Amino acid sequence: MPLFINRDQIFAHQVHLLEHKLRSKEERILELETENAILHLRLAECLGKLRRDHEKETKALQHHLQQRNAQKITRSALAKLLSEVQAVKQDLSELFAVYLSFSTELEEQRKQLLDKVQQASCSLKGDRGEEAQDLQAVVSALERSLEEERERCRAERQRRKELHNTLVELRGNIRVHCRVRPVLPFDHVPSSTPGSWPALSEEVVSTVSDDTVMVNCIKPGMPVHNKMYEFERVHGPEESQDAVFEEVKPLLTSLLDGYNVCIMAYGQTGSGKTHTMMGSQLLEEHSGGQPGAQQGIIPKATAEFFRMISEKPADSHTVEVSVMEVYNNEVLDLLAKDAQGNPAEQRCDVITTSNGASQVIALKYQPVRDASEVMQILSRVLKLRAHCPTLVHPDSSRSHLIVTLTISSKSPNALALARRLQSAKKDMQLAAQKEWWSPRCRRANLVARKSSEDHLFASTASSPSRSPSHSPCSSPRPSVSQALFKTKLQLVDLAGSESVGMSGVSGAALWEVSCINRSLSALSDVLGALAEQRPHVPYRNSKLTHLLQDAIGGDAKLLVMLCVSPTQRYVTESLQSLGFGTRARQVQKELPRRKGNPLKVK
Repeated sequence: MPLFINRDQIFAHQVHLLEHKLRSKEERILELETENAILHLRLAECLGKLRRDHEKETKALQHHLQQRNAQKITRSALAKLLSEVQAVKQDLSELFAVYLSFSTELEEQRKQLLDKVQQASCSLKGDRGEEAQDLQAVVSALERSLEEERERCRAERQRRKELHNTLVELRGNIRVHCRVRPVLPFDHVPSSTPGSWPALSEEVVSTVSDDTVMVNCIKPGMPVHNKMYEFERVHGPEESQDAVFEEVKPLLTSLLDGYNVCIMAYGQTGSGKTHTMMGSQLLEEHSGGQPGAQQGIIPKATAEFFRMISEKPADSHTVEVSVMEVYNNEVLDLLAKDAQGNPAEQRCDVITTSNGASQVIALKYQPVRDASEVMQILSRVLKLRAHCPTLVHPDSSRSHLIVTLTISSKSPNALALARRLQSAKKDMQLAAQKEWWSPRCRRANLVARKSSEDHLFASTASSPSRSPSHSPCSSPRPSVSQALFKTKLQLVDLAGSESVGMSGVSGAALWEVSCINRSLSALSDVLGALAEQRPHVPYRNSKLTHLLQDAIGGDAKLLVMLCVSPTQRYVTESLQSLGFGTRARQVQKELPRRKGNPLKVK
C-alpha cells in the first residue's frame, strides 16, 4: 500500500526552519551593528585624545622655543656686559700703570724738595721761612693732585665692582649647578632575578645640553616618561674638575668686593660631593703625590683666592680659617684641642647678631697666609669627621662639613702712600724744628710721632704748609682711619640625602640618618620660605640653617652644586636632589648691598 505524503506539512516545516534561520541572521546583524557603533565611538575617542595630545605637544614646543629665544637674548646681553667688564678691566690696568708712574715721579720730586729744604736751611738765614713755606705749598699741591688721582682710581674700581656685581646678579644670586657623575664599579650590582627589567645599573640620568638634564623614569608595564630639569649650568660625566671650577671662579671676585659667598654640594652618598668639593688626591698631594687636575673646589678656590690677595697691597687682607661639622644637630669645632694637645670635639652654640649675621660662640680661628697652610689644616682635621659604612658607600660621611675662610679687609687706598707721606712730614718737621724750637713743640712732636707709630698711617687730607706765625707741630690725632670689614667664604660638603631604606643602617646609626634628613629638610623649608617671600624664614629649625643664615639669605652669593648618580638604582634620590635644586632656583633674593660698615677690632 503506497505511503501518503502530506506535502503541506513538509512545506510548513521547511518554512518554519527558514524563518528560524532568518531570525538568527537578523539577531547576528543587530549584534554586529552594535559592535560597529561601539568601535566608532572608541575611534572617535582615540582621535580626540590624539588631537589633544598633539595640541599639548605643540604648545609645549612653542613654550620651549620662547624660552630658548629668551635665553639667547639673555646670553647676548651677558656677552655684551662681559665685554664691557673686560674693557673696564683694561682701562683699570692702564690707569694703575699711570698711577704707579705718577707715584714714582712724586717720590722723586719729594726727595728733590727735601734736598732743597735741607740746603735752604743750611745756607739761608733771613728768608728761610718764606722758602720753606713755598716748598711746603708745592708739596701740598702735589698731595692734592695725588688725592685726585686716587679718587679717579677709586671711582674706576667702584665702577668695575658694580659691573661685576650686575653680571653676577644677571646670572643669579642663588645659582644652581648640576653635575652628573660617571658610572662607577659599585653601580654594577647583580640583580636577584636575572633578566629582570629595568636593570639597576642602567643609565637613566643624562645631560641634554650645558643647562639641561634629562631623567628617564622607567617603570615596569608603563611607557617611558622623560623629565627635563634646567639649571644655570649642567656638567656631564666627561667634564673635568677644572671645567667645574671655571664656573665657580667669578664668585671669588664678589668675595673681595665685600659680599659673603657660600658654595655647597648637595646629593646622596656616593654621588660625588666630596670628590667635587675636595678632590680625590687631597691627602696624596701633601704626602709627595703628584698634584693633578683632581683637586676639588676647596683647594682650587683657596689657591685662586690667595692669588687674588697677592695682587692687592701688602697687609690689606688677613685670612683666618675655621672647620666645623654639624653632627646629630650639634656644631662641633674640628680645630679645638684638649689640654694635652689631642683633637677633641668641642660643641659650639650658634647665635644671631644684631645685624642678622650668624656667629658661633667659642669657635677657634687659625690665621693662614697661603693655600698650602689651609690644605695642611684640612688634611689633618678631615680625619676627625664622622664616617660610617652604609649599603651605598663603605665610607659614608655622616655629618655636614663647613670650611669657613674669614677675610678681614682694610682700605687699600692710603696705606702705602700714607707711610711715605708720614716719613716726608717727619723729615720736614725735623728740619723746621731747628728754626722754631720750643719745649712745647718738642712734647707735641713726641706725642705725634708716638701716635703715628701706633697707627702706621698719617693724614693725607690736611695740608703740610705752615706759616711762621704758627707752630709747625703736627696734630697727634690722625684724620684717616683704616676701616675694617669682614666677609666669609663658606665651603660646605653636606651629608648624603638618601633615605633610611637606601642606606640600610640600623641601631644607633638610625639617629644619624634621622638628623641628616631633618637638617636637609629644614634647608629645603628655608629655601621654600624665601621663594614664597614669607614674613618668617625658619632658620632656627636646624643648626645647619642657623649656621648658614647669612650665606643663604640677605645679600650673600650662594652656589648649590647638585651631585647626581646616573643609574636606575638611585633614580629616586636623583629626582629628590633635582627637585631640591628646582626649588632653590625659585628664590628671589633682595638686591645685594656691599658691606661697608666698619667693625670694631679689639
